[in-house]
Amino acid sequence: MELRQLRYFVRVVELGGFSRAAQDLNLVQSALSQQVARLEAELCAKLLRRTWQGVTPTEAGLAFFAEAQLTLRHAEQAVRAAREPRLTGTVSVGLAPTTAAVLGLPLIAAMRERYPDVRLHLTESLSGHLSQMLNARQLDLAMLFETHPARRWSVTTLLEERLFLIRARRHLTEEVPAAGRIRLAQLKGLPLILPTKAHGLRGALDAAFARARFAPVLAAEIDSLAMLMDAVDSGFGATVQPGAAVARFADAEDRFVMNEISDRAARRVNSVCSLSDDELSPAAQAARVVLIACAREQVRLGRWAGAVLTAPEPARYQAP
Repeated sequence: MELRQLRYFVRVVELGGFSRAAQDLNLVQSALSQQVARLEAELCAKLLRRTWQGVTPTEAGLAFFAEAQLTLRHAEQAVRAAREPRLTGTVSVGLAPTTAAVLGLPLIAAMRERYPDVRLHLTESLSGHLSQMLNARQLDLAMLFETHPARRWSVTTLLEERLFLIRARRHLTEEVPAAGRIRLAQLKGLPLILPTKAHGLRGALDAAFARARFAPVLAAEIDSLAMLMDAVDSGFGATVQPGAAVARFADAEDRFVMNEISDRAARRVNSVCSLSDDELSPAAQAARVVLIACAREQVRLGRWAGAVLTAPEPARYQAP
């Protein structure tokens, strides 16, 4: 088996056909077909299903495709490592919007200082989407709030965030006290702006509301953190979010009123999740160390509102 065969196979799958792949690779189509056929013969498995609409991978082909992508990626990393004396490569990191508001810029600065030749690719998205990207190996690591035991990840529990009722100070009403800790039950009847059920935070909140035995009054459902906080600032409703939700507002103390929610269920656990160590490049392993250090530093310096470091845990593997 040769790396070029893996590269040819991956391109055929990505482009959905031999003719398009051959053109992209600057090969004769018959030569490309022959190389893929040799690969199938060596593996004793049919990798591609040919139809009048194009080419699609078989079940075996899909499994092989994921591993072939990983092998090619590591091969590229190995070439760069051989050519450069310092740590090089590309690392993909996923952060949820609230996490990115606190951690994004410090992570960029720390990586630039410690590993200037490593290219950092940051993705900001909902935690559920980041989880899917990590499973698809589109990310090397991510800060996530839910870790499913069926996924083979390395997981390091890092910190716990308290949740707050956040309201616009200029649109404040007397429904809830302007200061002090409150219970979820005090939010009954208060118009709330929350993310949709696709958001990990919403799932945790719905469970907490169920324990408090009431259903929230929804003024709106918004999955964009920036738009959600603009709606709160404009007085369309309050929201329940971690303190990091206001991190991008320089005048957050003047603009918003925040009441910590005392219910034990109103918490969010943050974990650094990555592919297993045998799948991570040296650059990605280094970035994971920097990410954890940056998060801890932000908490210690008081820059991550409502966050508390958990007891250090060794990374553990979750396997099916």
